[in-house]
Amino acid sequence: MKNKFDAIIIGFGKGGKTLAGDLANRGQKVALVEKSSKMYGGTCINQACIPTKILENEASIIRRENINEFDKMQVKYEESINKKETLITKLRGANYNKLNSNENITIFTGQGSFVNERTIEVNTIDGETLLLEGEKIFINTGSKPFIPNIEGIENSNIVHTNETIMNLKELPKKMTIIGAGFIGLEFAGIYSSFGSQVTVINTHSTILPKEDEEDTNEIINILQKRNVSFINEVSIKEIKEEEKLAKLIYTKNGEEKELLSDIVLVATGRKANTEGLKLENAGIKLDTRGFIEVNDVLETNIKNIWALGDINGGPQFTYISLDDYRIIINQLFGDKSRKTSDRKNVPSALFIDPAFSRVGLNVKEAKEKGYNVLVAKMATEAIPRAKQIGKTDGFIKIVIDKDSEKVLGATMIAKESSEMIHLIQLAVDLEVKYTYLRDRIYAHPTMTEALNDILSPAMIKEV
Repeated sequence: MKNKFDAIIIGFGKGGKTLAGDLANRGQKVALVEKSSKMYGGTCINQACIPTKILENEASIIRRENINEFDKMQVKYEESINKKETLITKLRGANYNKLNSNENITIFTGQGSFVNERTIEVNTIDGETLLLEGEKIFINTGSKPFIPNIEGIENSNIVHTNETIMNLKELPKKMTIIGAGFIGLEFAGIYSSFGSQVTVINTHSTILPKEDEEDTNEIINILQKRNVSFINEVSIKEIKEEEKLAKLIYTKNGEEKELLSDIVLVATGRKANTEGLKLENAGIKLDTRGFIEVNDVLETNIKNIWALGDINGGPQFTYISLDDYRIIINQLFGDKSRKTSDRKNVPSALFIDPAFSRVGLNVKEAKEKGYNVLVAKMATEAIPRAKQIGKTDGFIKIVIDKDSEKVLGATMIAKESSEMIHLIQLAVDLEVKYTYLRDRIYAHPTMTEALNDILSPAMIKEV
């Protein structure tokens, strides 16, 4: 016997849970399927944004305390892990209770898989097998760590992903990170601040290759001050466990080398979490990267089946998953005006303390698009607020179109830049001239008031 619903949502992430609540409040009967009881609320709450930022904040406090004894660092680290676990457990419960208390929502915990275009089979954690029939089906199962094909990488005693490393109670004295993207760099900042000696192994010639060279150089300088070292342009051959240590064997410039550490963190990107969904039973197409293929209103190739969040191959941010929800609601109940192709100037922030935040075009991208580029740049140490709070690393750089004087984008390596960047986003979206930002009256003392000086004629140069 099938349980019939107006909507079935597979995945309890940001987009899925928000959509479930909205549909239920409109009187629709909703089934929400989540594979794990430890994932209510999605990846952000349980494995990514929230827990990593808790540790990043705790690590920055530790760094200010200037503790040098590793044993004391170990105690602080374990306290931080426990604090992280307490908070995400609370958030996970709050997410579950909020939806479970809605009379129009039924939560099923277990593996959901397609039987056909309208039917989902759920093998619950209690051992039941249930069939759910939905008029509409929404897939929000997110992404999971991509594990490269390296011999020995499956050794769980010494090799971790971002999903397992934060469960460790013992602080590693030495740590190797494979990958120099956002995930790898954030963990490098966190664990080095707790006192670990961190080595980042990078198969590319530089970190964050899409960014301006001066930006990546500054990020590297900040992390190197915290005992993080970088080895670029390597080929990784094997990972072995040797006397409870991780031995990473790699080649650089044709020479084979070894690197010993307590653990290895694999931070080589994310892939679509489609395992167990049996998408083929519904005829749902995947793109060349293995993500669910959708159009610009998030419909799959099968009528009345949508995919939102990381699973559809878009930018892998929680706030994009939320915007996916808004697009779907607009298509179902609104004027059908919203679509992914209209989404532009998405801000991002790499939380390494100070955060690297950016929006719009950087200098490299602006030049590639043919703009005559002006750059307004100022060192963070010149900002009174930065001096006041003792956070003077980095700089703020705003990219301007010389011909129209419009703001094209910005990159900021500065304390509170993850908040400031949204003002620049508005300027780029509204296509305002840089003088508009320069001539505003800002509160004092703040980081934002630096725009008065950064955008003054003396600070603007053609590049």
